[in-house]
Order: sequence, then C-alpha cells, then structure tokens
Amino acid sequence: MRALAGIPGWRPPGRAGNDGGMEAPPALRDQEVAAYVAALGLPGIVDLHVHFMPERVQAKVWAHFDRLDPPWPIVYRAGEAERLAILARLGVRRHTAPKRLAHHRRPTGSPSGSRGVGDARASSAYAHRPGMAAWLNGHTLALAAAHQAVIGSFTFYPEPGVEAEVERALAAGGTVAKVHLQVGKFHALDPLLDPVWAELARRRVPVVLHAGAVPDGSGGEEFCGAGKVAGLLDRYPDLVLVVAHLGAPDFADFLDLAEAAPTLRLDTAMVFGGPEAIGAFPARLVERLGSLGEQVLFGSDFPSVAWPFAGQLGGLAALGLGDEWLRAVLWRNGARLLGLDADPDG
Repeated sequence: MRALAGIPGWRPPGRAGNDGGMEAPPALRDQEVAAYVAALGLPGIVDLHVHFMPERVQAKVWAHFDRLDPPWPIVYRAGEAERLAILARLGVRRHTAPKRLAHHRRPTGSPSGSRGVGDARASSAYAHRPGMAAWLNGHTLALAAAHQAVIGSFTFYPEPGVEAEVERALAAGGTVAKVHLQVGKFHALDPLLDPVWAELARRRVPVVLHAGAVPDGSGGEEFCGAGKVAGLLDRYPDLVLVVAHLGAPDFADFLDLAEAAPTLRLDTAMVFGGPEAIGAFPARLVERLGSLGEQVLFGSDFPSVAWPFAGQLGGLAALGLGDEWLRAVLWRNGARLLGLDADPDG
C-alpha cells in the first residue's frame, strides 16, 4: 500500500490466519486517516453506514452497550456536534444519518447460547414498531438540512400510511433509505411495502438494508438471509440495495447474490480491522470481494463502535487488494451511487 508508506507505525498487510480469517490489520491511527485518504488522491470518504439519534435515545443505546458482557466500550461517546466534528476531522465528506435502537449483543447475565455481537449501525434510524418512522425521519432529515456532510436518510416500516410517509421523506430531501429487517422483525415482501419498493426502484433511491441473520439472541433471523433479498430483487429488479456488513454472517451467500445481481451492493461496516463482532470474513472470499468493483461501499457503523475508525481502513488495506480498490471503496463507489460531483476521477 504505497499510500501508507509514510504513515508512522505502518507495517505490511496481514496474511490469512490458520483459522481462515485475517490477521491483525495495519496500525493506522485516527489522526492519520485524513492524511492517508489525501495520499490516496481522494477528496475524502463517503460513509454509507453512520448513526445519529436524538440525544435521549442515544443515551439509552449507550446504556445498553455499557451493560454488555463481554464489554463493548464506546469509542466515540460524545454529543452530536462533537461526533459531527470527529467525522469531519477523519475526512468523512458525506455520511448517512439514520438512527437505530439498542438491539444487539446479550446484556450482562443473559442466558448463554448464540454468541453476542456488537451492533450500533451508522447514522441511520430503524423503525421497529408502528408509529416510529415519522419521528425518526424528522430528526435525520433535519440533521441533513443543517449539515452539508449529512446525506438525507430515512426509514420505513410496514404499517398503514407507509407509502405517504416515504413520499414525505423523499420530498423533504431523503436520498438514502435505511431498513433493518432483523430489528424490525418484518418480511421485506410484506404487501404493505409493495408500493414503497416500487417507488424506490422507479426513482433508483438506494436502500441500505440490514439483511444478515446475526445470531445475537434477539430473534428475527427468520426475516433475514440472502434468499429473502433475492426474492425482493426478483420482484423489483431495478431496486438499488446496499446490504449492510457485507451480509454478515452470511458472507458467501451475499457474495453469490451480488455476483448475480448488478444492482446489489455491499457495505463493509464493522467487518474488518477489529474484533470479530459480527463474524470473521473468510480469507478465501477476499479475491471475490475484490472482483465486485463498484458494488463494494465503505461503511463504519460510527459512533458506537468498540475500536477506532482508523482500524476499519487499516483492515481494508490489509486485504491486499490494492490502492485503486481502496479508492473505489472509500470514495468513488459511494460518490457515484449518490451522484456526487467531486469524484476525483471525473
């Protein structure tokens, strides 16, 4: 990685470990991220997976993480203004802003069973019961109106009036939708969502979709999986989907689907550069990931991650797929998806 050669503490990319996962990533620090991105010749980072919530909701989410066992330390525990400033210092030029509610990982003292995982998704909001979407969308769309870096993000839930709420969100500047099937515990092909999917497909509005069946003890796995997403794309082939977390833990299944469906994209949130919170990405799949071209987008799951933002960039670099691939993932693919005009490659 030539762009990292001048970064203090840089070491060569890790190789596949004996367990099929990747070894520890390069040592890149947050204060070096902006310089690293500039060395790649990029104007910044497009982060498709960031979360911002109303402060009282954010406090409840962090309180949930504080009770986890094993611990899930929040790296970016700060007020909204400071979190926006942190992203700016990191060189994140554009990012989503949906919200989510606490959901993943077992709290201390909960029954044993499936391995818990940390999950605080990017600046998105997930409605998980009727009547929430309008409130969540009001916050995220207001944030986007006030801050140029924030992409207008909105969510929806299968309930009466969902079509009208999505129309309101789009009219208010909504650019990217965010849906979490496991948190919401609903089927993507719920008939109430038919007009919504049809309209989003017609307008080519990207939808960041959490569809990986994370076995975290909270349930909802039956609503997830590559087969469910394939069924959605069969009905709406023009729908632009961005599957969160590379479809973790079903990496291979979602890579198969992405190779077969050119409108499907995958984001990298929380997969590389830290603890195996949502499953280890198999080394045998790295070459296939590198072959997906513009279908791979950067996501961080900021702010409730348990390791520094820089670690995710280092983890991507450690895959050994080259600087050109990193340029595409960190900026170009997201910029093209969102129609940004600052793509350095024109």
